[in-house]
Amino acid sequence: MGPVEKRLVEWWEAEGLYRYDPSRPREETFVVDTPPPTVSGSLHVGHIFSYTHTDITARFQRMLGKNIFYPMGWDDNGLPTERRVQNYFHVRADVNAPHVPDLQLEQASADTAKQPARLVSRPNFIKLCNQVTREDEKAFKSLWSSIGLSVDWEAEYATIDDHSRQVAQLSFLDLYEKGHVYSVDAPTMWDVDFQTAVAQAEVEDRPQAGAFHPIEFAVEGSDARFTIATTRPELLAACVGVTAHPEDERYKALFGKRAITPLFRVPVPIFPSELADPTKGTGILMVCTFGDATDVHWWRQMKLPLRQIIGRNGRLLPLTFGAPGWESLDGAAAQTFYAGIQGKTVKQARTAMVELLRREDGAARPGLGAPLLGEPKPIERDVKFFEKGDLPLEFISTRQWFVRLMDKKEQLLAYGARVKWHPEHMGTRYRNWTENLQLDWCISRQRYFGVQFPVWYALDQEGRPLYDKPLLASRERLPVDPTVDVPQGYQAAQRGQPHGFVAETDVFDTWFTSSLTPQIATGWPMDAERHRKLFPADIRPQSHEIIRTWAFYTVAKAMLHEDTIPWRDVLISGWVLDPDRKKMSKSRGNVVTPTHLIEAYGADAVRYWSASARLGVDTAFDEKVFKVGKRLVTKLFNASKYVVSQTAQVHPVTHELDRAFLWKLAALVEQVTASHQQFEFAAGLAATESFFWSAFTDTYLELVKTRAREGAAGGEPARGSAVASLRLGLEVLLRLFAPVLPFITEEVWRWAFAEESGHKSIHRAPWPQAGLFAGIDKPAHPGSFATAEAALQAANKRKSELGAGVGRGFSMLKLAANPATLQSLRLVQEDVLSAIRCPQVELVAKAELADSAVEVLDAVLAPPTEKGAEGGGSSES
Repeated sequence: MGPVEKRLVEWWEAEGLYRYDPSRPREETFVVDTPPPTVSGSLHVGHIFSYTHTDITARFQRMLGKNIFYPMGWDDNGLPTERRVQNYFHVRADVNAPHVPDLQLEQASADTAKQPARLVSRPNFIKLCNQVTREDEKAFKSLWSSIGLSVDWEAEYATIDDHSRQVAQLSFLDLYEKGHVYSVDAPTMWDVDFQTAVAQAEVEDRPQAGAFHPIEFAVEGSDARFTIATTRPELLAACVGVTAHPEDERYKALFGKRAITPLFRVPVPIFPSELADPTKGTGILMVCTFGDATDVHWWRQMKLPLRQIIGRNGRLLPLTFGAPGWESLDGAAAQTFYAGIQGKTVKQARTAMVELLRREDGAARPGLGAPLLGEPKPIERDVKFFEKGDLPLEFISTRQWFVRLMDKKEQLLAYGARVKWHPEHMGTRYRNWTENLQLDWCISRQRYFGVQFPVWYALDQEGRPLYDKPLLASRERLPVDPTVDVPQGYQAAQRGQPHGFVAETDVFDTWFTSSLTPQIATGWPMDAERHRKLFPADIRPQSHEIIRTWAFYTVAKAMLHEDTIPWRDVLISGWVLDPDRKKMSKSRGNVVTPTHLIEAYGADAVRYWSASARLGVDTAFDEKVFKVGKRLVTKLFNASKYVVSQTAQVHPVTHELDRAFLWKLAALVEQVTASHQQFEFAAGLAATESFFWSAFTDTYLELVKTRAREGAAGGEPARGSAVASLRLGLEVLLRLFAPVLPFITEEVWRWAFAEESGHKSIHRAPWPQAGLFAGIDKPAHPGSFATAEAALQAANKRKSELGAGVGRGFSMLKLAANPATLQSLRLVQEDVLSAIRCPQVELVAKAELADSAVEVLDAVLAPPTEKGAEGGGSSES
């Protein structure tokens, strides 16, 4: 940041300007549930974009006199951090790796990264994660300060610190005690790369190339056969059933019979299901454990056997045909065929399976020929991925912890409707997500750097965990690490021993902690009084792609814990798009980091770009807007320098032009205030900026500067009226700009207005109110300012047409307007004539002209002065 910004940031912090005051009542407080950015690398302009929106709202509310609670958190646990640490040091965590005390590692070089990753113990890995996140947090904090976020840094937290861990573990205990949490061994969406379960909200569909493979099945006890077109032939060994739509005439006769699978010759039931699509493929399909969520449904509904062939690492597991659960009509042949795909990745197994299906000895019944009936037909299909993953998800049966939500969908819809969404249509996204929820919330992750479950399991006499009788930590002991701490009633030596205990090694889904950001910041449930004053929050700002995660889960937590909503208003930012109209993201490699932009254009110009976008609207990254913002800041600086230099004896505002200007300004204040109150800061900025350029600098300053000079015609009362209006106009405009442009407005404010107003900082000064204009009479004619503006523009346009600069005067000028406009023009004629440098004017009535329209009928330029006055004329630039 530049020297001015740096000086102001340090002064703001030293003054405690943005500190929350806990002594003030709730009704005077405005609470921001700030998004904690993921600490996994560098911030980009998308972060600056959305966090500036939040800061504008906070600054506006502060100027309304509100006691602002504006914390900042760091979302530093979870997969993004683990992946960053893995890549940074080129390591992988391994629970079996020996612990190395005081392990010190440097960032991996390009050569090191080509070698196999170093295996480190879980404690060593967590220490490396903490090391990296601490450095990232320092960099993030520096950037937030450089952009002028008015955060209360005394309310800083991290989602992995002891306080956040305590709140998250208390949340788990509360939900467990209320019966909202359960553990079960069941098919769960699994990322084979990260080797962890994921929740439905973290899944996205990606188009992938695939193929329909036509495979012939036989029917037990008959010569009948049928063809299944599958995109996943590698799951043939996991086939446990076949289904078709009950009204599909092609297959009605097969229901109740058993199909024989090719290669493995396993008899499986054929049953009807309305979920089968007669128009997809051949209309009949195999049910495997597990290809997708529908397979899981059929498996449960029909009580089919579990034949899991894909392991947690994404490779096909070893198995024995003929063993219980793996029955086959020809176990030896089945085993031989399976040996061709065992141990392979899913993709490798698919390729190998196609070749096996080309073999005639693989037919479901001898003599039928090769099971693959023709070449695979290429298609494109949507495949489910973990949003941060690189390989397709698999359904794998594992033990996981869940929060019951499927039985609370109507309640979740009702609570979401109690929140005000900005823009309003974003509430539809919440509703659609909730209505289409298919699974309870899986909250356990098989990772390392996260908040641990406060759970152990007793072991039976054979050392097997008693999962149905978990040992929970008491509230007083939290936070705990069950892999280090010991459950009550046990000794450390009993860990892993029969009749002893074992720790739950899973960690919470990162959203389980992040969904508690309002509670973490407010001190729930430890500090009830503080929590009461700060909860629910007033606003939750966030982007739209995490409505289904962060917004949804936060609503769920507040509902389940305290039967309330977590905030009153949700402010949804759009995305920042690159020049190709694609979302900026680290994974796409199209992000722009903001540091050089702040250095080149200044923080206020960068904030101007952010503030120019409406909530919920995706915005293209365009450096032209930064240039416009920088030009505005420069103009504001120069105009302020001119106005502050004007002094005069104190006189009331009596001149018609001055009164007209200030009444127009008062209307602007009302308009901009209403915009900010509806969180439409872009509209407020646009209105203020337009007024500043057109009404203030291009019009009023030009019209009034002659009268504001010492010794001007009209005497001290006229001069005093002009200077008072200029200074009040600037003061009000500075306050209107302050939420968006905090640095330039603060700098100018401290030139004069801090002492005059008694408010050291503009950001603690009151937002402009009607009282600022008290005592200023209404202008004699409602159109006098518009008329003066039109006359000035018409005269300057004629000068341009005559090839003269605005500083050149007229020796003769004839203006026309309708009678009502002429009446208003006479009230401001003196200021207009001095601004256009014309000693006198002839006014002509022209009834057909519109109100406030002024037309130049004739004009003669005055001779050029010796100084060449036609080159310019403004006293400010």
